[in-house]
Amino acid sequence: MEDLLIDTREGLAFVTFNRPQARNALTFPMYEGLANLCIAANDDPGIRAIIITGAGEKAFAAGTDISQFTEFRTAEQAIGYEHKIDRILTAIENCNKPTIAAIAGACTGGGAAIAAVCDLRIGAANARFGFPIARTLGNTLSMVNHARLAALIGPARVTDLIFSARLMEAEEMRMAGLLSEILPDHAALQARAATLAATVAGHAPLTMRATKQALRRLSAAARAIDGDDLVAMCFTSADFAEGVESFLARRPAIWQGR
Repeated sequence: MEDLLIDTREGLAFVTFNRPQARNALTFPMYEGLANLCIAANDDPGIRAIIITGAGEKAFAAGTDISQFTEFRTAEQAIGYEHKIDRILTAIENCNKPTIAAIAGACTGGGAAIAAVCDLRIGAANARFGFPIARTLGNTLSMVNHARLAALIGPARVTDLIFSARLMEAEEMRMAGLLSEILPDHAALQARAATLAATVAGHAPLTMRATKQALRRLSAAARAIDGDDLVAMCFTSADFAEGVESFLARRPAIWQGR
């Protein structure tokens, strides 16, 4: 079974995170496959819009597969990881074709970051969004991702989500501007995603491209601030090692603040 499914038909590229047994947790090849599609789509007249979703009803994507963190020991590994993820997100963000996230179930961590950089987001009634890292791993978002989220939902909501480690439910997501529509179930979500993508794909491409570029330029200044020291502090800590170990062992973490 392929972990990332890509199906292009009638000018629409349907991308599916296909690890339902792992709540569609993202491996590095899945990240790279999505980025490569977005880069290739820039010059592909056969793709007019991209829909990103998760297999099944339980999760859009539950973040990066935690098993990929077990060997993390150094600041270079931590910073390299965040730079890799930022490169992936930038490829999605810079794609000149409209991108739509169709969210059912949990949309957390790296999955939430992907959804946040899409142009449009719609969700099923069971959609949930957040970054529960203060409860699970004890790591941090990069400076760029803090800036992306703050621009999207505001600093107060970002602080609330991370400090509380809670997940927004679908209606709160809509009220915060994360979702433009809520559909009753997974089937309705998939049907609406296809219809919405077809509608957007039929509009003036230069208008959409200019809008995307304009919004990126507005937030460019905040993204230039360096935060590698914060990434290194968290990812190389004893708490992060404990978070990974406890997550994989399915037990509560014991935090020490070091």
